[in-house]
Amino acid sequence: MMTDKSEQQRTLAREGGAPEPEIKELAGELRLLFEVSKALNGTSAELADHLDETLDLMARHTSMIRGAFYLVNSEGEIVMEAAYGLNQNEQKRARYKAGEGVIGRVTATGQPMAVPNVSEEPLFLNRTGARDLKKENISFICVPIILDGCTIGALSADRLFSDSVRMEEDMRLLTVLATLIARAVAVRRDFAARHAAMLEENRRLQAILNQNFKLGQLVGHSNALRNILEEVAQVAATNVTVLIRGESGTGKEMIASLIHANSQRAGQPFIKVNCAALPEGLVESELFGHERGAFTGAIAGRKGRFEMAHGGTLFLDEVGDMSLATQAKLLRVIQEKEFERLGGGETLKVDVRIVAATNRDLERMAEEGQFRMDLYYRLSVFPVSLPPLRKRVDDIMELAESFAQKFSPFPDRQIRISSEASRLLMAYEWPGNIRELENIIERAVVLCGPEGIIEARHLPAWLQIQKEDKEPRTLDDAVAILEQRLINEALEATGGHVTLAAGKLGLTERKMSLRMAKYKIDFRRFRPKR
Repeated sequence: MMTDKSEQQRTLAREGGAPEPEIKELAGELRLLFEVSKALNGTSAELADHLDETLDLMARHTSMIRGAFYLVNSEGEIVMEAAYGLNQNEQKRARYKAGEGVIGRVTATGQPMAVPNVSEEPLFLNRTGARDLKKENISFICVPIILDGCTIGALSADRLFSDSVRMEEDMRLLTVLATLIARAVAVRRDFAARHAAMLEENRRLQAILNQNFKLGQLVGHSNALRNILEEVAQVAATNVTVLIRGESGTGKEMIASLIHANSQRAGQPFIKVNCAALPEGLVESELFGHERGAFTGAIAGRKGRFEMAHGGTLFLDEVGDMSLATQAKLLRVIQEKEFERLGGGETLKVDVRIVAATNRDLERMAEEGQFRMDLYYRLSVFPVSLPPLRKRVDDIMELAESFAQKFSPFPDRQIRISSEASRLLMAYEWPGNIRELENIIERAVVLCGPEGIIEARHLPAWLQIQKEDKEPRTLDDAVAILEQRLINEALEATGGHVTLAAGKLGLTERKMSLRMAKYKIDFRRFRPKR
């Protein structure tokens, strides 16, 4: 702490000619602040480690004989957290209530306090018992530690009382040090809060896993995926109808299978119907079955998907593609749990849980009369929204590596993805989502050959454009990117049905096949897995 200046020194300072002692003291003060700042920014998460070092530095650079740092605990009591010049027993005795003694007064008011001679100050309680007030003349300074406008503690120091001491100089330096300490406390508290949040997140995820929750082939660790897992874990154990929403290729079928696998119906059938892949005339027959002679070609009776799913779960993929007539019959089954086969008169009872999925805006379709509002409400009892892959950036490489191993011709050897290829995969927007990533990795595994390293050159040409620019550099590049995206989306929406996909794009089947060959798109990759 700085000593008093003579009048001559102060006059020289005003005239711009600071004497050498003053410069040395200023340099010493700056050195102290630098070293304290460095100590408080150390790597240890324990604040006490940094405070002990800070107090040691204060003693080394000043005439301080004792120093202490106090914090207000959760019960409102002021407790000494670190000290210099005090033993452990003395530190334990230093506890104050708000307003009690000098420490309590400073903490309660948020105002610093200087005591020229503690033996003459009634507020000074000497609770530590470290000072002999009858034999020693000691000056004492205490300043508040303020964080976000609230006093969270105090910093104190005492030294031998002397007429040469300028208390305001000591108080100023101590206040600067208290500000540095407040910032360090803020950093440690923020770290502790984030660490606690991470532990809580891990605890919640572990709770899901401890419930024998089957994750199947689900890959990823992003927060977005964890949120989905929590929702799925909650709804799986119930029997309510679930509507899974998300863009094409986001994994709606996988989430539906997870719901079934973790439900009480897990041992029963899980039947899938892609409503978009079925011609209009066959949807009712597929769902409800038909009797012999119900229509041309019906040479024998056949069970529908509802009967096949009895006791289990029926997954209706792309439910937004159903006709209004089929929607009305579906609504009846959900409400009454009964139906008739096509061409039959017998009413059949069925116990089926419905899990539906769509990539369409059902609310807008309902407003426009394209989808029954009453059916929408029946299906969306528990909606689950899947984020697109571009919102799951943390999962991209984990998924890519999983697909690389899935398609590897060498089961005992790991396929690696180069850093440049990884950069391109991470930078891409993935309009086709997980399905598109799977197709690209499967192609890359074939191209990388026995070397087992996926390089940037093994990725599609239109994706490599991102090496230098995120946007296409030529019109041909832009057309190629858009064309492939539209083909992928159409095939995804129709479950790999080339004719239906071509119709969606306004192409003949021949032109569709030529474009698929150009971009090496295999329709089989979009077929539902059996």
